[in-house]
Amino acid sequence: MHLTNLALPQIVSEEEWQAASKDLLEKEKEVTRALDALAAARRRLPMVRIDKNYVFEGTEGKANLLDLFDGRRQLIVYHFMFAPSWNEGCVGCSMLVDGIGHPAHLRARDTSLVLISRAPLDKIEPFKKRMGWTIPWYSSYESDFNYDFGASTEKGEVSCLSVFLRDGDSIYRTYFTTDRGTDRLNANFNYLDLTPFGRQEAWEDSPQGWPQSPPYVWWRHHDKYEYSKGTDSCCGSGEVR
Repeated sequence: MHLTNLALPQIVSEEEWQAASKDLLEKEKEVTRALDALAAARRRLPMVRIDKNYVFEGTEGKANLLDLFDGRRQLIVYHFMFAPSWNEGCVGCSMLVDGIGHPAHLRARDTSLVLISRAPLDKIEPFKKRMGWTIPWYSSYESDFNYDFGASTEKGEVSCLSVFLRDGDSIYRTYFTTDRGTDRLNANFNYLDLTPFGRQEAWEDSPQGWPQSPPYVWWRHHDKYEYSKGTDSCCGSGEVR
């Protein structure tokens, strides 16, 4: 007998559950191996040299792309959606950054991670403080960086990620992804994908009766969940790309 009006997974014996779990684990292992193969292909991508001089503004003043490496050989840039006209950063990008762990682990592998947005620093800094983040965050407001790297278009801001490699003072772009290519970086999505109800968004293939809403509308900045009633999102109108 269900104690709620929600649909629930089928109740089975311990033996049946173990068998079903084993079948799913085998499928998960297949996906894991496929992701390993994809990562191997990613490591073999060619790269393109970056010769243009980009100037950013950070907490400690002006910086160029080489400075963002902070002496390390690899640099991951998350292009955080924050247009100059906005008063706060993108909700979806904020959820992703909330899940970023301590930088020591990346730095141990000679890798730096930074955020870059087109908003001016005087908008970025108050929002960063409000969110409680310490990750390095730079403004590209005075450069063409966002447009040259696909993070800003005539249609608006784009959620995306770029990876760079440094060889001496020479800088190369090795990787780029956008839209759901950054899904695996969002810790909250990965945790929810392990649960029976998943992300509870309408695009998901879930059993009949599972709780679902349109995508994006439930996303909030982490300090707004208790009282926000809004449904607007900078991330999209419902299409999952």
